[in-house]
Amino acid sequence: MENVDLIVLRTLLSWRKAGKKALLATVVRTWGSSPRPIGSIMALCEDGSVVGSISGGCIEDDLIRAYSSKAEFPFGPPEFLKYGVTADEAHRFGLPCGGTLEVLLEFNVDLSLLEELVVQLSLGHLMQRITQLKDGRVNLIKVKAPSELELKNGVLINTFGPEYRMLIIGAGQLSEYLATMALFNGFNVTVCDPREEYRGSWKVAGVTLTSEMPDDVVIEMKLDSRSCVVALTHDPKLDDLALLDALGTDAFYIGAIGSRRNSEARHQRLIEYFGYTEESIKSLRGPIGIYIGSKTPSEIAVSVMAEILAVKNGVQLPRDMQVGVAKKDLAVVHNNPGGTVCGI
Repeated sequence: MENVDLIVLRTLLSWRKAGKKALLATVVRTWGSSPRPIGSIMALCEDGSVVGSISGGCIEDDLIRAYSSKAEFPFGPPEFLKYGVTADEAHRFGLPCGGTLEVLLEFNVDLSLLEELVVQLSLGHLMQRITQLKDGRVNLIKVKAPSELELKNGVLINTFGPEYRMLIIGAGQLSEYLATMALFNGFNVTVCDPREEYRGSWKVAGVTLTSEMPDDVVIEMKLDSRSCVVALTHDPKLDDLALLDALGTDAFYIGAIGSRRNSEARHQRLIEYFGYTEESIKSLRGPIGIYIGSKTPSEIAVSVMAEILAVKNGVQLPRDMQVGVAKKDLAVVHNNPGGTVCGI
């Protein structure tokens, strides 16, 4: 599954290419609780078709009623709409108590610039879309680092990034569950396993499956700040070198499955044989996952995916939610001094 923003922009492009009128809606401000974060986008076609989300349903319905029923679809400069100003409005639009959001509507987005944006994002580039609010004129700039949406001095600056990428080392059952959830969350997923006995039974479509050695794949992928690496083989010959190469990149998440004892042993190997220090490998996560009492591969995958999303979204997890230090993790329940976590 593609990045949600890219799905919205690609669909909007298809409507505009077909000669249909459409608008692009962007959440530009929120106050209090809001159902969608700043920067969320949706597109609305003149025939009432909608893609993306800015509220979860109610505001989308209001925009459909307001614009798909117009005899003449609007042209002209962007317009602001504010929802949830009063308690009655917040209730009517399904906003949380005290929630208010402001939306910018852009009508009949320029086709050539929209096509260029979609092409650049498809190629993996990070792009800033700069909209002049006075007349709707748009400029595109290729940038190196993501940034928050900015609205000031009559200009809207929204950064669109390529898909988040996940490299999974190992093609076992746990990897299948994790890959499935990553796809649903908009990640481009690559699974690497040189072992034919594991690759041969792979069942998840939409994943790039490779037999190359994991450390070679890490180098080839040129991991960036929208990439993560998850080692799931329990085999140091496959995991360790790949993790070492990943530590030299900007990947936002690097982790390996295993018990606390195995994780400590991995740290010692990296320090003793590869010259690393505790400081230089502090970004290596393990055991990975959020403590939810996981016992089955599917539950463990939920735990790992939840931690990856938390890190991606900038959430600081309390220590007692982390698998390796949870007060009631399975290692403690079963009085296992080795610290086996999640039953693996």
